[in-house]
Amino acid sequence: MSARESLWDPIAGFGVTFRTMFKKTVTEQYPFVKSPTAPRFHGRHQLNRWPDGLEKCIGCELCAWACPADAIYVEGATNDDSPDGEGRFSPGERYGRVYQINYLRCILCGLCIEACPTRALTMTNEYELADDNREDLIYEKTDLLGPLLEGMVEPPHAQMISDDHHDYYKGKTLPLLPADPAEDAEVNPASSSEPGTPA
Repeated sequence: MSARESLWDPIAGFGVTFRTMFKKTVTEQYPFVKSPTAPRFHGRHQLNRWPDGLEKCIGCELCAWACPADAIYVEGATNDDSPDGEGRFSPGERYGRVYQINYLRCILCGLCIEACPTRALTMTNEYELADDNREDLIYEKTDLLGPLLEGMVEPPHAQMISDDHHDYYKGKTLPLLPADPAEDAEVNPASSSEPGTPA
């Protein structure tokens, strides 16, 4: 055994220990102090809505096909606008009647959101997904749907942005107009005046 092996190697092996043993210890205060995540962090999924509240998901199942862990289960159904039908849940012909993500399998890779043609599925910055019950880690559609914001109406209901579902998917979404013209006049007095007259 050479002198280098017998003398220097043991000292070099403790080099990391000697360099860090006198530094101040950093204690993470989680969960009381949470570090912000990166803007494009892959966290819990969310099913998004259009500005009128209709769901963006069209039940195409492309996200389920793209998932390498087989963690997504989707059942599509047809929107039924007939008087006795279930109603309209999305602007297109179909919607996702059943939508489940099994977070016991999900690897949060993001391939599902790349496959989605309508940007219905996105990933949030929420990373606290641990639970003490396996059943609670299978998220249903009600757990994944985005919240109803101001101006949104809970589906099923008719299309409120446009009569043509192509307008939704081409991004030609207009702000929602109030149903009552008197209410519109209160919100925007200029819209109630005749064209060509000063507001």
